[in-house]
Amino acid sequence: MAIWDIKERYNIVRSSHRGSRACVAGGYAHPAYTNKIESFEMNTTGRSADFGDMRSIRTVFAGTGSSSTTRGIFTGYEVPGGNSTDIDFITMASTGNALDYGDLTVARGYAGSTGNNIKGITFGGNASGVRNEIDFGTIATAGNYADFGNLSVSRDQTTGTSSPTRSLFFGGTDGASPSSNQLNVIDFVTISTTGNATDFGDLTAASSYRGTASSGTRGFSCAGGLSGDGDDTMEVVTFASAGNATDFGDLVDGTRQSASSDNSRFGFIFGGHPGMDTVQRWNLFNLGNGTDFGDMSTSNTSGSAGVSVSHGGISDDNLLQRPSVTYMPGSGRAIFAGGRTPSLLSTMDKISIPTKGNASDFGNLASTTRDVANASSMTRALTAGGYISDYTDTIESVEFATEGNGSDFGNLIAGTYSAQTGNIGNTTRGIFSGGHVSPTQINVMQYVTIATVGNTTDFGDLSLARQDIAGVSNSTRGINGGGVKAASPYQTNIIDYITIASTGDAADFGDLLTAKSNGVGLSSSTRGTFGGGYITNAVTNVNEYVTIASTGNSTDFGNLTVAREDLAGASNSTRGIIAGGAAPGVSNVLDFFTIASTGNSADFGDLTAAKRGPAGNSDSHGGLQ
Repeated sequence: MAIWDIKERYNIVRSSHRGSRACVAGGYAHPAYTNKIESFEMNTTGRSADFGDMRSIRTVFAGTGSSSTTRGIFTGYEVPGGNSTDIDFITMASTGNALDYGDLTVARGYAGSTGNNIKGITFGGNASGVRNEIDFGTIATAGNYADFGNLSVSRDQTTGTSSPTRSLFFGGTDGASPSSNQLNVIDFVTISTTGNATDFGDLTAASSYRGTASSGTRGFSCAGGLSGDGDDTMEVVTFASAGNATDFGDLVDGTRQSASSDNSRFGFIFGGHPGMDTVQRWNLFNLGNGTDFGDMSTSNTSGSAGVSVSHGGISDDNLLQRPSVTYMPGSGRAIFAGGRTPSLLSTMDKISIPTKGNASDFGNLASTTRDVANASSMTRALTAGGYISDYTDTIESVEFATEGNGSDFGNLIAGTYSAQTGNIGNTTRGIFSGGHVSPTQINVMQYVTIATVGNTTDFGDLSLARQDIAGVSNSTRGINGGGVKAASPYQTNIIDYITIASTGDAADFGDLLTAKSNGVGLSSSTRGTFGGGYITNAVTNVNEYVTIASTGNSTDFGNLTVAREDLAGASNSTRGIIAGGAAPGVSNVLDFFTIASTGNSADFGDLTAAKRGPAGNSDSHGGLQ
C-alpha cells in the first residue's frame, strides 16, 4: 500500500495553481497575417517564448482577450478575405496549439474582448459596417457565444477591460467612409447580467486601437490611434463610479494596435504598430510613466490580443495561491510592510508571534511607501495611504496564508499619510484614523469591509485632528492614543474611542502619561498598550497600557529594549511585538512583551533590514479575539 506524503502532494498542486503568465496571439507580421501564440512571464523581465499556434492565420485586433485563471479565449478575427465567427481557446498553464471553442453570433473583425473569471465578452466590430452586438460565453465551457445586448454606440476598433463585476468599453471608430472618425465614448455592462451597455463617461480624447489593463478597482486605456506610430497616453477610470477618464502618465513609446494585459499590479503593452517588439509596463497603483520591460521574440504583434491568468477582472478569491500547509489562520502570523531606510521600501517581512526569531521575506507591496495605516482580519492584511513621492490614497491587500505581493484593494477618501499605527477593527471592519492631508492634520476616521475590495467610507471624526496616532482595539471598541496636532505644543496626550460596529465621532477616554506621537499600539482582547514614540525633543522607551473596556488614563507598563519612534507592531492574545523604528538611526530590532503582565520588553529577533515607518498587521490582534 502506498503512503502519500500530504505536504509533497499539496506542494505539487500549489505550484500549478497560479502563475504570472500572459499570452499574445495572432496579429500582422509585416507583411502577412500570423497564427503565432507567444507566452510571457509578467513577474520577470525578458523575452517571450513560443506557446503554439492559433487554428488559422488572423489578426485579432482585440487588445485584450478574455481569460480565466486556466483558459484564454480569442475572438473577433479578421482573416485573409473577410471576417470569421471562430472562437479559439488555449489552456494557460500548458503550451500547445489553440483548440476550437465555438462561434460568435456574427462574423466580424476588429471586435473587442474582455471578461472576468467566469464570463468572456466580445463587443463591437466590423462586418459590412460597424456593429453594436455584445456576445458572451462561459469561459470554462466550450460552445457558441450568445447575445448579451448592444453597445451604446456601434463601433469597431474598440477595446475593453473589466473588474470582477463590470466591463468597460473604450473608444473605437464609427466606420464612416471614406475615413473613419475616432470616438471618445466609454460605456459599460454589469457582467453577471445581460443587457445593453450604459454610458460611463468619456476618454480625454477620441481614440481607437487602444491597449487596456485593470487593477480590479481601476481601468486603464492606453496608446492607440488610426495612423502613424500611435500615441503614448495612459488614462484611468474608477470602475465603481461613472465618470470621465483622467490622465495617468505616458508610455515609453507611442504605439497602436498592440496587445495588452495585466496581473492586477502592473499593466503591459506588447509591441504594436509599426512592427514593434517592445514590452512596456506601468504600475497600476501610482500615477507615473511606463518603463521598458523586455521584448517579444518577434515583431509580429500589430493587431494581436493578450490574455493573462491574473488580470484585474479576476477576483481575489480566484487569484489566491493555495495556503501553506504549515500555516493556519489566526495562528500568529505578522507582516511588516514598507517603510524607509531612509530609501523608501516595498518589502514585507513576516514572523510567527509565538516563536522568537528573525523575520523572513514575505513579498512586496506594489509601491515603495512609508508611514502607511493598517488593518487586518484573520485572513487579510491591508496597508492604506502613506507617502511615495507624494501622498497616496491607495489601499493594498495581501493574504496572510500566502507569501506574495500586494494587490489593489481600493482607495482612501483622500491621499493621506501618518494615520494611526496599530490595528483598529474586528473580523469584518478595518478603521483608519486621522493622518496628514496637505497642508494639515485631519480628524477623519474612515472604514472598509476587509473581505470586500473597495473604497473607504466615512466613519466619523476624532475628538482632535492629528496624525502619528497609536491605535488599539478589541472586537467592539477602538482606541486612538496621542499624536501630532497642528499647533504647538504639537504632541498630545489625548486618548479617544469609538464603537467599531457603528459609525460616529470619537469620545474622550482619558490621557496618556505624557504627550507623545509616533508610537505604536498593540492589544489583546482586554488590554491595549502604547509603546515608544516621540516626546518633546526626544524619543522615548516608555510602554503604557489601558483596559479597553473601561475608560481612564494610561498606566506605566515598562520599557522597550531601545527608545525609538516610527515603530510598527503586531500582537496575538498574549504577546506584543514592536518592530523597527528610529532612535534617530533606523533600527532592525524586534522586541516582545507579555500583554497580560507588566514589565520591560525583551529581544525577539531582527527584521530583514533596519527600517522606520513600516506598517504592522497580524492575524490575531485584539480585535479578532
